[in-house]
Amino acid sequence: MSAELLKRLQDERLGLWEDQKRALDTAEGEKRDLDAAESKAYDERNARMDAIDARLKELVEGEKRAKDAGDAFDKLMETKRTGPPAPAGGEDVNAKLRAFLRGESGRAFEITPSERDRAPFRQSAEEARDLTVGSATAGGNTVPTSFYNRLVAHLIEVSGLLMLAPTVLNTTSGEALQIPKTTAHGGAALVAEGAGITESDPTFGQVTLNAYKYGVLLQISYELTEDTGVDLEGYLAMQAGRATGNAFGAHAITGDNSGKPNGVATAATSGVTGGTGVTGAFTSDNLIDLHYSVIAPYRNSPSCGWLMKDATVGSVRKLKDSTGQYLWQPSLQVGAPDTLLGKPIHTDPNVAGVGLGARSVLFGDFSQYFVRFVRGLRFERSDDYAFNQDLITYRCLMRADGDLVDTTGAIKCFVGGAS
Repeated sequence: MSAELLKRLQDERLGLWEDQKRALDTAEGEKRDLDAAESKAYDERNARMDAIDARLKELVEGEKRAKDAGDAFDKLMETKRTGPPAPAGGEDVNAKLRAFLRGESGRAFEITPSERDRAPFRQSAEEARDLTVGSATAGGNTVPTSFYNRLVAHLIEVSGLLMLAPTVLNTTSGEALQIPKTTAHGGAALVAEGAGITESDPTFGQVTLNAYKYGVLLQISYELTEDTGVDLEGYLAMQAGRATGNAFGAHAITGDNSGKPNGVATAATSGVTGGTGVTGAFTSDNLIDLHYSVIAPYRNSPSCGWLMKDATVGSVRKLKDSTGQYLWQPSLQVGAPDTLLGKPIHTDPNVAGVGLGARSVLFGDFSQYFVRFVRGLRFERSDDYAFNQDLITYRCLMRADGDLVDTTGAIKCFVGGAS
Protein backbone atom coordinates (compact mmCIF):
# COMPACT_ATOMS: atom_id res chain seq x y z
CA MET A 1 0.00 0.00 0.00
CA SER A 2 1.42 3.42 -0.99
CA ALA A 3 1.51 5.88 1.91
CA GLU A 4 1.94 8.69 -0.60
CA LEU A 5 -1.22 7.69 -2.48
CA LEU A 6 -3.19 7.39 0.76
CA LYS A 7 -2.08 10.84 1.86
CA ARG A 8 -2.92 12.36 -1.52
CA LEU A 9 -6.43 10.87 -1.49
CA GLN A 10 -7.01 11.90 2.12
CA ASP A 11 -5.81 15.45 1.39
CA GLU A 12 -8.08 15.67 -1.65
CA ARG A 13 -11.03 14.48 0.43
CA LEU A 14 -10.38 17.08 3.14
CA GLY A 15 -9.97 19.77 0.45
CA LEU A 16 -13.33 18.86 -1.08
CA TRP A 17 -14.93 19.13 2.36
CA GLU A 18 -13.47 22.60 2.84
CA ASP A 19 -14.91 23.59 -0.56
CA GLN A 20 -18.30 22.23 0.54
CA LYS A 21 -18.21 24.28 3.72
CA ARG A 22 -17.26 27.47 1.89
CA ALA A 23 -20.16 27.04 -0.55
CA LEU A 24 -22.65 26.40 2.26
CA ASP A 25 -21.31 29.20 4.42
CA THR A 26 -21.48 31.67 1.53
CA ALA A 27 -25.11 30.83 0.78
CA GLU A 28 -25.99 31.00 4.47
CA GLY A 29 -24.26 34.38 4.84
CA GLU A 30 -26.32 35.71 1.93
CA LYS A 31 -29.46 34.18 3.47
CA ARG A 32 -30.27 32.01 0.47
CA ASP A 33 -30.18 28.40 -0.70
CA LEU A 34 -27.58 27.06 -3.10
CA ASP A 35 -28.37 28.11 -6.67
CA ALA A 36 -28.50 25.59 -9.53
CA ALA A 37 -24.81 25.84 -10.37
CA GLU A 38 -23.78 25.65 -6.74
CA SER A 39 -26.05 22.66 -6.13
CA LYS A 40 -24.56 20.86 -9.12
CA ALA A 41 -21.02 21.56 -7.89
CA TYR A 42 -21.99 20.45 -4.37
CA ASP A 43 -23.37 17.15 -5.69
CA GLU A 44 -20.26 16.60 -7.83
CA ARG A 45 -17.98 17.14 -4.84
CA ASN A 46 -20.13 14.81 -2.77
CA ALA A 47 -19.86 12.15 -5.48
CA ARG A 48 -16.09 12.58 -5.63
CA MET A 49 -15.83 12.26 -1.85
CA ASP A 50 -17.84 9.03 -2.04
CA ALA A 51 -15.54 7.76 -4.81
CA ILE A 52 -12.47 8.55 -2.71
CA ASP A 53 -14.07 6.72 0.22
CA ALA A 54 -14.52 3.64 -1.98
CA ARG A 55 -10.92 3.86 -3.21
CA LEU A 56 -9.52 4.24 0.30
CA LYS A 57 -11.59 1.28 1.43
CA GLU A 58 -10.19 -0.79 -1.41
CA LEU A 59 -6.59 0.17 -0.56
CA VAL A 60 -6.85 -0.71 3.12
CA GLU A 61 -9.13 -3.71 2.63
CA GLY A 62 -6.72 -6.36 3.87
CA GLU A 63 -5.73 -4.57 7.07
CA LYS A 64 -9.23 -3.26 7.67
CA ARG A 65 -10.64 -6.75 7.26
CA ALA A 66 -8.51 -8.14 10.07
CA LYS A 67 -9.18 -5.15 12.33
CA ASP A 68 -12.94 -5.16 11.81
CA ALA A 69 -13.18 -8.91 12.23
CA GLY A 70 -11.19 -8.72 15.44
CA ASP A 71 -13.30 -5.87 16.79
CA ALA A 72 -16.60 -7.51 15.87
CA PHE A 73 -15.84 -11.09 16.87
CA ASP A 74 -13.17 -10.99 19.58
CA LYS A 75 -13.21 -7.70 21.47
CA LEU A 76 -16.92 -7.71 22.32
CA MET A 77 -17.36 -11.45 22.82
CA GLU A 78 -16.84 -12.68 26.37
CA THR A 79 -17.20 -16.32 25.43
CA LYS A 80 -14.65 -18.15 23.38
CA ARG A 81 -15.54 -19.14 19.85
CA THR A 82 -16.71 -22.67 19.34
CA GLY A 83 -15.11 -25.04 16.92
CA PRO A 84 -12.58 -27.86 16.94
CA PRO A 85 -8.91 -26.98 17.49
CA ALA A 86 -6.46 -27.50 14.67
CA PRO A 87 -4.64 -30.83 14.72
CA ALA A 88 -1.19 -30.82 16.24
CA GLY A 89 0.33 -31.68 12.89
CA GLY A 90 -1.05 -28.49 11.29
CA GLU A 91 -3.78 -29.75 8.92
CA ASP A 92 -3.94 -27.93 5.56
CA VAL A 93 -7.61 -26.86 5.39
CA ASN A 94 -7.19 -25.38 1.92
CA ALA A 95 -5.79 -28.65 0.59
CA LYS A 96 -8.82 -30.47 2.02
CA LEU A 97 -11.10 -27.94 0.38
CA ARG A 98 -9.46 -28.35 -3.02
CA ALA A 99 -9.75 -32.12 -2.73
CA PHE A 100 -13.43 -31.74 -1.84
CA LEU A 101 -14.09 -29.41 -4.78
CA ARG A 102 -12.53 -31.98 -7.14
CA GLY A 103 -14.77 -34.71 -5.71
CA GLU A 104 -11.94 -36.62 -4.02
CA SER A 105 -13.10 -36.45 -0.38
CA GLY A 106 -16.81 -37.11 -0.10
CA ARG A 107 -19.89 -34.99 -0.76
CA ALA A 108 -19.88 -32.61 2.20
CA PHE A 109 -17.37 -30.22 3.70
CA GLU A 110 -18.06 -28.39 6.96
CA ILE A 111 -16.09 -25.27 7.83
CA THR A 112 -15.74 -24.26 11.46
CA PRO A 113 -13.43 -21.65 13.02
CA SER A 114 -10.38 -23.60 14.12
CA GLU A 115 -7.55 -22.18 16.17
CA ARG A 116 -5.54 -21.73 12.98
CA ASP A 117 -8.43 -19.83 11.39
CA ARG A 118 -8.55 -17.42 14.34
CA ALA A 119 -4.89 -16.43 14.05
CA PRO A 120 -5.42 -13.35 11.87
CA PHE A 121 -8.05 -12.07 14.33
CA ARG A 122 -5.93 -12.26 17.45
CA GLN A 123 -2.24 -11.81 18.12
CA SER A 124 -0.59 -13.91 20.80
CA ALA A 125 1.72 -12.30 23.33
CA GLU A 126 3.89 -15.41 23.10
CA GLU A 127 4.69 -14.87 19.42
CA ALA A 128 7.63 -12.78 18.25
CA ARG A 129 8.22 -12.46 14.51
CA ASP A 130 10.06 -10.07 12.24
CA LEU A 131 7.33 -10.42 9.62
CA THR A 132 3.73 -9.92 10.83
CA VAL A 133 0.56 -11.45 9.48
CA GLY A 134 -1.47 -8.34 10.32
CA SER A 135 0.39 -6.02 7.93
CA ALA A 136 0.26 -6.95 4.24
CA THR A 137 3.43 -5.05 3.33
CA ALA A 138 5.38 -6.57 6.23
CA GLY A 139 4.85 -10.20 5.39
CA GLY A 140 1.09 -10.61 5.35
CA ASN A 141 1.06 -11.09 1.58
CA THR A 142 3.15 -14.24 2.00
CA VAL A 143 0.74 -15.85 4.48
CA PRO A 144 -2.23 -17.71 2.94
CA THR A 145 -5.65 -16.64 4.17
CA SER A 146 -7.80 -19.59 5.16
CA PHE A 147 -11.17 -20.16 3.54
CA TYR A 148 -13.22 -19.60 6.72
CA ASN A 149 -11.60 -16.24 7.42
CA ARG A 150 -12.41 -14.94 3.96
CA LEU A 151 -16.03 -15.89 4.36
CA VAL A 152 -16.27 -14.11 7.70
CA ALA A 153 -14.60 -11.04 6.23
CA HIS A 154 -17.04 -10.87 3.34
CA LEU A 155 -19.99 -11.20 5.69
CA ILE A 156 -18.70 -8.22 7.65
CA GLU A 157 -18.06 -6.07 4.60
CA VAL A 158 -21.56 -6.35 3.15
CA SER A 159 -23.31 -5.44 6.41
CA GLY A 160 -22.82 -2.05 8.02
CA LEU A 161 -24.55 -3.36 11.12
CA LEU A 162 -21.74 -5.81 11.83
CA MET A 163 -19.23 -2.97 11.51
CA LEU A 164 -20.89 -1.37 14.55
CA ALA A 165 -19.84 -4.32 16.72
CA PRO A 166 -23.07 -5.94 17.84
CA THR A 167 -22.81 -8.81 20.30
CA VAL A 168 -22.04 -11.93 18.25
CA LEU A 169 -22.82 -15.38 19.62
CA ASN A 170 -21.53 -18.57 18.01
CA THR A 171 -23.36 -21.73 19.09
CA THR A 172 -22.70 -25.37 18.29
CA SER A 173 -26.36 -26.25 17.78
CA GLY A 174 -29.44 -24.48 16.53
CA GLU A 175 -32.04 -24.88 19.25
CA ALA A 176 -33.87 -21.75 20.41
CA LEU A 177 -31.52 -19.58 22.46
CA GLN A 178 -33.14 -17.63 25.30
CA ILE A 179 -31.54 -14.28 26.17
CA PRO A 180 -32.74 -12.95 29.56
CA LYS A 181 -33.20 -9.21 29.95
CA THR A 182 -34.54 -6.69 32.44
CA THR A 183 -37.61 -4.69 31.47
CA ALA A 184 -37.77 -2.55 34.63
CA HIS A 185 -35.48 -1.90 37.58
CA GLY A 186 -36.42 -1.80 41.24
CA GLY A 187 -36.46 1.60 42.92
CA ALA A 188 -35.95 2.94 46.41
CA ALA A 189 -38.04 5.61 48.15
CA LEU A 190 -37.86 7.78 51.22
CA VAL A 191 -39.16 5.88 54.27
CA ALA A 192 -40.46 7.56 57.41
CA GLU A 193 -39.35 6.35 60.81
CA GLY A 194 -41.24 3.22 61.79
CA ALA A 195 -43.02 3.01 58.42
CA GLY A 196 -43.03 -0.07 56.25
CA ILE A 197 -40.76 -0.30 53.20
CA THR A 198 -42.58 -0.67 49.91
CA GLU A 199 -41.50 -3.64 47.84
CA SER A 200 -39.99 -2.75 44.47
CA ASP A 201 -38.75 -5.70 42.41
CA PRO A 202 -37.07 -5.64 39.02
CA THR A 203 -39.02 -7.30 36.21
CA PHE A 204 -37.55 -9.62 33.65
CA GLY A 205 -38.28 -10.74 30.11
CA GLN A 206 -36.47 -12.70 27.44
CA VAL A 207 -35.58 -12.56 23.78
CA THR A 208 -35.51 -15.77 21.75
CA LEU A 209 -32.88 -16.19 19.04
CA ASN A 210 -33.65 -18.89 16.51
CA ALA A 211 -31.54 -20.27 13.66
CA TYR A 212 -32.96 -19.24 10.29
CA LYS A 213 -31.32 -20.89 7.32
CA TYR A 214 -29.81 -18.92 4.44
CA GLY A 215 -28.61 -20.70 1.35
CA VAL A 216 -27.06 -20.04 -2.04
CA LEU A 217 -26.46 -22.35 -5.01
CA LEU A 218 -23.30 -22.00 -7.11
CA GLN A 219 -22.39 -23.79 -10.32
CA ILE A 220 -18.85 -24.06 -11.65
CA SER A 221 -17.54 -25.75 -14.76
CA TYR A 222 -15.15 -28.67 -14.54
CA GLU A 223 -12.73 -26.62 -16.62
CA LEU A 224 -12.61 -24.00 -13.89
CA THR A 225 -11.83 -26.55 -11.18
CA GLU A 226 -9.00 -27.95 -13.30
CA ASP A 227 -7.48 -24.55 -14.09
CA THR A 228 -4.75 -24.07 -11.52
CA GLY A 229 -4.44 -20.38 -12.45
CA VAL A 230 -7.90 -19.58 -11.08
CA ASP A 231 -8.36 -18.62 -7.42
CA LEU A 232 -11.32 -20.95 -7.00
CA GLU A 233 -11.37 -20.63 -3.22
CA GLY A 234 -11.43 -16.85 -3.41
CA TYR A 235 -14.17 -16.94 -6.02
CA LEU A 236 -16.38 -19.20 -3.92
CA ALA A 237 -15.66 -17.16 -0.78
CA MET A 238 -16.63 -13.92 -2.51
CA GLN A 239 -19.80 -15.28 -4.12
CA ALA A 240 -21.07 -17.25 -1.14
CA GLY A 241 -20.06 -14.61 1.38
CA ARG A 242 -21.74 -11.78 -0.49
CA ALA A 243 -24.88 -13.75 -1.22
CA THR A 244 -25.49 -15.03 2.32
CA GLY A 245 -24.24 -11.78 3.84
CA ASN A 246 -26.61 -9.68 1.75
CA ALA A 247 -29.57 -11.91 2.59
CA PHE A 248 -28.92 -11.94 6.33
CA GLY A 249 -27.81 -8.29 6.35
CA ALA A 250 -31.10 -7.13 4.87
CA HIS A 251 -33.10 -8.99 7.51
CA ALA A 252 -30.78 -7.78 10.30
CA ILE A 253 -31.90 -4.24 9.41
CA THR A 254 -35.53 -4.55 8.29
CA GLY A 255 -36.64 -8.09 9.26
CA ASP A 256 -40.09 -8.27 10.86
CA ASN A 257 -39.41 -11.20 13.24
CA SER A 258 -41.90 -13.34 11.33
CA GLY A 259 -39.95 -16.33 10.05
CA LYS A 260 -36.85 -14.13 9.89
CA PRO A 261 -34.64 -12.07 12.23
CA ASN A 262 -36.02 -9.02 13.99
CA GLY A 263 -34.21 -6.16 12.27
CA VAL A 264 -32.59 -3.41 14.29
CA ALA A 265 -34.59 -0.73 12.45
CA THR A 266 -37.80 -2.63 13.19
CA ALA A 267 -36.98 -3.16 16.87
CA ALA A 268 -35.50 0.28 17.58
CA THR A 269 -37.47 2.74 19.68
CA SER A 270 -38.73 5.88 17.97
CA GLY A 271 -36.64 8.76 19.26
CA VAL A 272 -37.57 11.77 17.11
CA THR A 273 -40.27 12.35 14.49
CA GLY A 274 -39.62 14.91 11.79
CA GLY A 275 -41.74 17.91 10.95
CA THR A 276 -44.42 18.14 8.29
CA GLY A 277 -44.03 19.46 4.78
CA VAL A 278 -40.40 18.38 4.35
CA THR A 279 -40.97 14.92 2.79
CA GLY A 280 -39.42 13.09 5.74
CA ALA A 281 -36.20 15.14 5.89
CA PHE A 282 -34.44 15.84 9.18
CA THR A 283 -32.93 19.02 10.59
CA SER A 284 -29.82 19.53 12.67
CA ASP A 285 -32.05 19.91 15.74
CA ASN A 286 -33.69 16.57 14.93
CA LEU A 287 -30.33 14.77 14.96
CA ILE A 288 -29.17 16.53 18.11
CA ASP A 289 -32.44 15.57 19.81
CA LEU A 290 -32.02 11.99 18.59
CA HIS A 291 -28.48 11.92 19.97
CA TYR A 292 -29.60 13.00 23.44
CA SER A 293 -32.73 10.84 23.42
CA VAL A 294 -30.39 7.90 24.09
CA ILE A 295 -29.37 7.96 27.75
CA ALA A 296 -25.75 8.51 28.76
CA PRO A 297 -24.83 4.88 29.63
CA TYR A 298 -25.66 3.84 26.06
CA ARG A 299 -24.17 6.98 24.48
CA ASN A 300 -20.88 6.32 26.27
CA SER A 301 -20.63 2.74 25.04
CA PRO A 302 -17.76 2.04 22.59
CA SER A 303 -20.39 0.41 20.36
CA CYS A 304 -22.48 3.58 20.15
CA GLY A 305 -22.79 5.11 16.70
CA TRP A 306 -24.95 6.12 13.76
CA LEU A 307 -26.31 3.90 11.01
CA MET A 308 -27.86 5.22 7.81
CA LYS A 309 -27.93 4.83 4.05
CA ASP A 310 -25.05 6.20 1.96
CA ALA A 311 -27.33 8.74 0.27
CA THR A 312 -28.44 10.05 3.66
CA VAL A 313 -24.88 11.05 4.56
CA GLY A 314 -24.96 13.68 1.80
CA SER A 315 -27.82 15.45 3.60
CA VAL A 316 -26.07 15.18 6.97
CA ARG A 317 -22.99 17.00 5.63
CA LYS A 318 -25.01 20.21 5.19
CA LEU A 319 -26.18 20.51 8.78
CA LYS A 320 -24.85 22.86 11.49
CA ASP A 321 -25.57 23.23 15.17
CA SER A 322 -26.70 26.44 16.89
CA THR A 323 -23.09 27.69 17.10
CA GLY A 324 -22.48 27.32 13.38
CA GLN A 325 -20.37 24.15 13.68
CA TYR A 326 -20.98 21.33 11.21
CA LEU A 327 -22.42 18.22 12.82
CA TRP A 328 -20.54 15.96 10.37
CA GLN A 329 -16.77 15.81 10.67
CA PRO A 330 -14.48 13.99 8.22
CA SER A 331 -12.10 11.39 9.52
CA LEU A 332 -8.45 12.45 9.60
CA GLN A 333 -7.25 8.85 9.62
CA VAL A 334 -7.50 6.45 6.70
CA GLY A 335 -9.85 3.60 7.51
CA ALA A 336 -11.51 5.34 10.47
CA PRO A 337 -15.18 6.31 10.11
CA ASP A 338 -16.37 9.90 9.84
CA THR A 339 -18.23 11.23 12.87
CA LEU A 340 -21.54 12.92 13.58
CA LEU A 341 -21.73 14.74 16.93
CA GLY A 342 -18.58 12.90 17.91
CA LYS A 343 -19.91 9.40 17.20
CA PRO A 344 -18.88 7.21 14.23
CA ILE A 345 -21.10 6.99 11.16
CA HIS A 346 -21.59 3.65 9.44
CA THR A 347 -23.66 3.01 6.37
CA ASP A 348 -25.81 0.08 5.31
CA PRO A 349 -27.70 -0.12 2.01
CA ASN A 350 -30.68 -1.73 3.74
CA VAL A 351 -31.51 1.23 5.98
CA ALA A 352 -34.46 3.19 4.61
CA GLY A 353 -33.77 6.38 2.70
CA VAL A 354 -35.14 9.74 3.81
CA GLY A 355 -38.90 9.74 3.30
CA LEU A 356 -42.31 10.10 4.88
CA GLY A 357 -42.63 7.69 7.80
CA ALA A 358 -39.21 6.19 7.05
CA ARG A 359 -36.80 5.12 9.79
CA SER A 360 -33.85 6.66 7.99
CA VAL A 361 -31.37 7.24 10.84
CA LEU A 362 -30.49 4.90 13.70
CA PHE A 363 -28.41 5.88 16.73
CA GLY A 364 -27.44 4.09 19.91
CA ASP A 365 -25.51 1.23 21.48
CA PHE A 366 -25.38 -1.51 18.86
CA SER A 367 -23.85 -4.03 21.27
CA GLN A 368 -27.43 -4.45 22.49
CA TYR A 369 -28.27 -6.03 19.14
CA PHE A 370 -27.41 -9.74 19.36
CA VAL A 371 -26.40 -11.71 16.28
CA ARG A 372 -26.44 -15.48 16.57
CA PHE A 373 -24.55 -17.81 14.20
CA VAL A 374 -24.80 -21.61 14.38
CA ARG A 375 -21.43 -23.29 13.88
CA GLY A 376 -19.84 -22.50 10.55
CA LEU A 377 -20.92 -22.50 6.94
CA ARG A 378 -21.81 -25.83 5.36
CA PHE A 379 -20.92 -26.66 1.77
CA GLU A 380 -22.28 -29.59 -0.21
CA ARG A 381 -21.51 -30.70 -3.75
CA SER A 382 -23.54 -32.40 -6.43
CA ASP A 383 -21.98 -33.82 -9.60
CA ASP A 384 -25.41 -34.90 -10.91
CA TYR A 385 -27.60 -31.79 -10.60
CA ALA A 386 -26.30 -30.21 -13.83
CA PHE A 387 -24.77 -33.33 -15.39
CA ASN A 388 -25.93 -32.45 -18.93
CA GLN A 389 -24.10 -29.09 -18.71
CA ASP A 390 -20.89 -30.53 -17.30
CA LEU A 391 -21.19 -28.32 -14.23
CA ILE A 392 -20.43 -28.98 -10.58
CA THR A 393 -23.09 -27.57 -8.25
CA TYR A 394 -22.27 -26.33 -4.75
CA ARG A 395 -24.59 -25.02 -2.11
CA CYS A 396 -23.66 -22.90 0.88
CA LEU A 397 -25.86 -22.86 3.98
CA MET A 398 -25.71 -20.54 6.98
CA ARG A 399 -27.95 -20.48 10.06
CA ALA A 400 -28.32 -17.16 11.86
CA ASP A 401 -30.69 -14.85 13.71
CA GLY A 402 -30.62 -11.41 15.28
CA ASP A 403 -32.68 -9.28 17.65
CA LEU A 404 -32.44 -6.21 19.85
CA VAL A 405 -32.33 -7.45 23.42
CA ASP A 406 -32.85 -4.07 25.09
CA THR A 407 -35.92 -2.26 23.78
CA THR A 408 -36.00 0.33 26.57
CA GLY A 409 -34.09 2.79 24.40
CA ALA A 410 -30.60 1.43 23.70
CA ILE A 411 -31.07 2.23 19.99
CA LYS A 412 -33.41 4.91 18.74
CA CYS A 413 -34.41 6.07 15.29
CA PHE A 414 -35.46 9.17 13.43
CA VAL A 415 -38.84 8.80 11.71
CA GLY A 416 -39.70 11.05 8.79
CA GLY A 417 -42.74 13.30 9.31
CA ALA A 418 -46.01 11.64 8.41
CA SER A 419 -47.01 14.30 5.88
